[in-house]
Amino acid sequence: MHEKPKISFVIPVYNEEGNLSKLHERLKAVVDQQKLAYEIILVDDGSSDNSLFELQKLHDQDHNIKVVSFSRNFGHMIALSAGLDYASGDAVITLDADLQHPPELIPQLIKEWHDGAEIVNTVRKESADAGWLKKFTAGAFYWLINKMAKIDLKANTADYRLLDKKVVATLRTLKERSRFIRGLVSWVGFKQAFVEYQAEERFAGKTKYSFSKMFGFALDGITSFSAVPLRLATYLGLIMAFFSFIYIIYAVCIRFFTNQAIAGWTSVLVAVLLIGSVQLIFLGIIGEYLSRVFDETKKRPLYIVSKKIGF
Repeated sequence: MHEKPKISFVIPVYNEEGNLSKLHERLKAVVDQQKLAYEIILVDDGSSDNSLFELQKLHDQDHNIKVVSFSRNFGHMIALSAGLDYASGDAVITLDADLQHPPELIPQLIKEWHDGAEIVNTVRKESADAGWLKKFTAGAFYWLINKMAKIDLKANTADYRLLDKKVVATLRTLKERSRFIRGLVSWVGFKQAFVEYQAEERFAGKTKYSFSKMFGFALDGITSFSAVPLRLATYLGLIMAFFSFIYIIYAVCIRFFTNQAIAGWTSVLVAVLLIGSVQLIFLGIIGEYLSRVFDETKKRPLYIVSKKIGF
């Protein structure tokens, strides 16, 4: 008789004290209904509220709950990676603690896995509280990364997914620091399936992704999988050089073959400001790549664990 497969749930937690009890209640209802063998790994990403205290209480109620607490905030992608490092299940399901990833979708993810998919991604149909700006910027990001990078990333995929243990083992071998999990999951390949879901409103608290964090997240995604921004500097430089050469010929002809006075400072200022701004933009892009190379060469650990509960 075959043993029932074990499912590991990996949930990053950052200042989510108001969501944890409800999350456990809904998640427990699903695993009990499905009679799953399971573990729940909650990764406290350096919370400054009472999240760790709430996690300890949940472990006391349910010993299938395990807690990994960081020494400080390392970021959502690193917390997901840590959860994958500690997971021991035949499949791992990652989801957020804010209940925008409905636990009631889990049986469908498991069904797709049983049907042969090694990665089951979820695709967000619509967020109940997403504004037009967020929708527009998200659409622009997915368009850009699919044009620039050597991956095929479906629009509106979420960090709510099921991963077979062989996929988890592969992801553990990828030690890069600027981590974009959605891109890595697409990059590793394997047989993938997609399940749509309706995003719910956040149950309690505020989103941890400000516009600046979302911009940094997008920048990490693009620079982790594409060198196109660097090549743009070369292409734009060649274009600017071509037009500059034409302008030089024009200026020389005016100087030596006509009596016309060359116009004042306008054309000079426009040329200087344009070229200067382009140079600064691409120096910034080069700096982004260099900073990532610098981080990789230091070989520091991805995260530091200050406390473990239930292991």
